[in-house]
Amino acid sequence: MIDKGYIKNIFEIDSISNFFDTDVFLADDSRLFEGDSTIYKRGVPSRVVRKRGEPRPEKGAFQGRKITQADGVLTQRFRLPTEAEWEFAAKANVENREYNNIRGRKKYAWDGKYTRAKEKRYKGDQLANFKQGNGEYSGLSGWSSDGSDIPNKIKSYPPNAFGLYDMSGNVAEWVADVYRPIIDNEANDFNYFRGNIFTKKMIDANGNLVYAADGDYAKVDYDTLPNGKIIPKQLPGTIKYMPITKDDAVMRRNFSIANNSNIGDGDMNSSRFFNANEDEFTSKPSMYNSPKGPTRMRDSITGKDILVNDAKKRTTLISDNTRVYKGGSWSDREYWLDPAQRRYLPEYMATNYIGFRCVSDKLGPMSTQKKTARNPSR
Repeated sequence: MIDKGYIKNIFEIDSISNFFDTDVFLADDSRLFEGDSTIYKRGVPSRVVRKRGEPRPEKGAFQGRKITQADGVLTQRFRLPTEAEWEFAAKANVENREYNNIRGRKKYAWDGKYTRAKEKRYKGDQLANFKQGNGEYSGLSGWSSDGSDIPNKIKSYPPNAFGLYDMSGNVAEWVADVYRPIIDNEANDFNYFRGNIFTKKMIDANGNLVYAADGDYAKVDYDTLPNGKIIPKQLPGTIKYMPITKDDAVMRRNFSIANNSNIGDGDMNSSRFFNANEDEFTSKPSMYNSPKGPTRMRDSITGKDILVNDAKKRTTLISDNTRVYKGGSWSDREYWLDPAQRRYLPEYMATNYIGFRCVSDKLGPMSTQKKTARNPSR
């Protein structure tokens, strides 16, 4: 339909122009909104000193400097939280912290080890939406009911000590980590994350940044999801990125290749040939016999593309496309409400009990002032 001209491609450069991208703004803000800088604030106020006899600037004229990353007003990209970030947010240990110690038992996102409220006004009320038994999606009528046998609207249950709602129950949530049964504590015990893909900005032969669907790179690259949906890999006008090369990682200790999702997974260091020469170790053994995901092939009879899955030949779902999801849902038992529990599914699968929440990065110290000790009362 697009090739014949019946439907206009919404991802062409002339149809997507009114978007804001932080990286593009910092590199060349004239590329945004077709160069119309009046749509967004181009600068921060600065004191203007006029000399004697100089006319006053026109009303609405730009008087200031261009916004920089250090001003703290530019939003960062939203992303999925890592597994460590999600657990920290769900656990909210400020609720049972006493100076530098953790007191009592905090099994769920709320204080205590039970799923019912203990305050007098709400005593006995369920604190989350979960499956309490076979066929008991909302519990017994009365105080034992959680009020919903399907996903409930947000803020239907009390938040945790960080003010976050539904960190236990209602729906489970995807995190950014690629699943592996054992986490390698030797890799990094500070906010561990599996799934790093290191990239760099693409530079052309003239030393200029390369933008998607611009100049010699006018073609928009598309990706076909396993369900057949076609999506663009990158919106036109955004800066293109490419994987780092071996030359970029020569003197680095934390990574040596661009895609580190399967680091220590079947490579030379994790095999019985760890003393062998790297040149002799030519084939990378596969630790997990996982499905490669649904693939598309042409049907010789109908001439249409069909989905083919090789799952019958495989013995596990663990792969580089398998992500962790955390927290219990409306259809899960109480066991999965514990923030420490983890499960996994292929990232291209959709369910009626897994959702997601987004986070953004903030660089800088957590606090600039000395805080007093917080001793919450029971």
